[in-house]
Amino acid sequence: MRTVTHHGRTTAYRTFDRGGGGHTLLAVHGSGGSHRIWTSQSAVATDHPVVALDLSGHGESDDVSAEPGYETLSAYVDDVVAVAEAASADVLLGNSLGGAVVLTALVERNLDVSGVVLAGVGPRLPVPEDLLEWVSADFPRAVEFLHKPDHLFHDADEETLDVSRGALRETGSTILDRDLQTAHAVDLREQLSGVEAPALALVGEYDRLTPPYFHEELCAELSECEVTVVDDAAHLTMLEASAAFNDDLSGFLSRV
Repeated sequence: MRTVTHHGRTTAYRTFDRGGGGHTLLAVHGSGGSHRIWTSQSAVATDHPVVALDLSGHGESDDVSAEPGYETLSAYVDDVVAVAEAASADVLLGNSLGGAVVLTALVERNLDVSGVVLAGVGPRLPVPEDLLEWVSADFPRAVEFLHKPDHLFHDADEETLDVSRGALRETGSTILDRDLQTAHAVDLREQLSGVEAPALALVGEYDRLTPPYFHEELCAELSECEVTVVDDAAHLTMLEASAAFNDDLSGFLSRV
């Protein structure tokens, strides 16, 4: 893992580089995640270096003192900007809350990028009220809710589910609660017209957390955007349908 220090804290990131001379892709995980959710995207690094970071308080990165909502969102944007500059990334990829972080970075920090990929993202990211309650009051119940069919995964094997549950437990209820509250507060509808980079919206066919119509609404507000539905997957398409996800990702990278 490499690190970059900014705003009094250290953000960790991992680089997959197999000598490809294409775009450098910076991947940003969603609520409760870490750089590890992008491990399967290392296959893309044959042509395009892939950089995956840990947002503050996740994985190997220092935490930040920030209230849920815009304060946390802004702190995560700081992480992305710092790593993007350190790694010379010119394409951003965000999943779920990570997508909102990426879009906010483009609108508010004027990052100069060649393209943006948004997976499991909408103009808003509403979180079920029950889940918001359970994550602090009954964390095991929140973890199980997220692993019901068509939430994080459509039909993943038990080993994948166990690894995912373990990752959320490792992150813990405090960070996941902050993330979900921050996602719930996201409303980018008035800002999306400021994103000029071409965009690809990838959505799992069965995603109930951010359904396909979220992505259609997102693309309708962006200047140049296409929606691609990934078959037999839900919210974490990069894990559940990594081959199809990588094909769509590589195709987009070759066009921008």
